Formats: sequence, structure tokens, C-alpha cells
Amino acid sequence: MKKLWAIGVFVFAIAICIVLWQVSRSRTYQFFGQLVARVNTSQKSVALTFDDGPTPRATDEILSILEEEHIHATFFVIGGELETNMAEAKKIVSAGHELGNHTYSHERMLLVSPSFVKQEIESTDKLIRDAGYQGEILFRPPYGKKLFALPYYLSKTGRKSITWDVEPDSYPEIAASSDRIAEHVLAKTQPGSIILLHVMYPTGRESMKAVRKIVDGLKAQGYSFKTVSELLAMSGQ
Repeated sequence: MKKLWAIGVFVFAIAICIVLWQVSRSRTYQFFGQLVARVNTSQKSVALTFDDGPTPRATDEILSILEEEHIHATFFVIGGELETNMAEAKKIVSAGHELGNHTYSHERMLLVSPSFVKQEIESTDKLIRDAGYQGEILFRPPYGKKLFALPYYLSKTGRKSITWDVEPDSYPEIAASSDRIAEHVLAKTQPGSIILLHVMYPTGRESMKAVRKIVDGLKAQGYSFKTVSELLAMSGQ
């Protein structure tokens, strides 16, 4: 009997671990507060978002592309990079784009303390304000990972967790080619989609090269581009 009880406890523990792992990596669910992966709208509008950085050369290049395409995007920036590259963050703000919080250290926000979460987010908020950004500061968890402390903090402070529903960089066979990246985005995008790209580091060269193809392709399909905040406002979120 004791052996059966021990086996039952073991199986239950394994099941709990699997559930927690799935929740930690889910793009559409968290234990507390509001998570947004795609905005509920019938209008053909999407948000183009860039994670990490800012870094000098890549910031100038992506800002040039966005200016030529006449669109605004949302940049989820890392606090540690902001401290080093504040001038680049100010360029993003001056160009009319949105700055979001991507934590200070870009660590996975899983088994972390509430005080760590608070420090990571609030220190980055301050740096975003130092860059001159005045709008609501949205938050995106690094790697999309979250469990207890992070969503609880966001819920208590009335903040949303912004993830994504189109992520070509997450598939190595797609991320290796700008053509495949663009094809993936054009095939997967829906009204209200939040598109994630990584262009700030050398590993993101193919994503950078795909931006024009993505923008031009979606425009040809009748899509317009919004910041995440603008997209949220369309559905009253």
C-alpha cells in the first residue's frame, strides 16, 4: 500500500511539473493578470515588435527602414543595454516609436523572487523615462517565460504582459533565411497579430533583411501597422 502511495505521489509531482513547465512557456496563459498575444480585432492591423538592444548600428539601420516604410513599431528594450546605449534609445523615441520593458538583465523570469522582479522592471522603467519616452510602458517577459512572481507583480501594478503570435526567429530552419522569415510571417499573420523579430545583434541579420519584405508583403495584403499600444486601443484592451 505504501509503495502504491509513493508511486501515486511521484506521478502527481511529475504531472504538476509538466503543467508548470507548460504554463511557464505559454504565449497565451499566465496565472495572474492579463496576457496579450494577439489583439481581438477584425481590422487588418498588426504590430511589428523588436526585442533586445538597443545597439548602435542595428538601431540606425532599423530606424532607417521604418522611416522609409512610414510605419511605427514597438521596441522591447533591455535595461542593461539602455545604460550603455542611451543615445540609441533616444533616437527610437524621437522617431515616434514605442519603447517597452524587456527587463534589465534579460534573465528568464521563472524561479525568481518578487524583489528581483520589482528591481528588474522598475530600474528599466526609469531608464526608458530617461530616454524621453512618455507613453504607457508595456512589458514583455524575456523568452516569453513567466511563472508566479512576475505575473503577480504585473497584476498588482496593473500591467499587461505582451507576448506574440508570430515568431519566425524561434524556428532555426526559418530564421536562417530572410526569405523564409518573410514567408512565415506573411502566412501566419492575422488581424491583430503581434509579430516578433530580433534585429539588434549580428545573429539577427536575416531578420533585419526580412523586415522590408514583411512590411511590403503585408501592405500588399491590405494590412496597416500600429504600435502595440495603438493595437490594444483598437479593441479597448
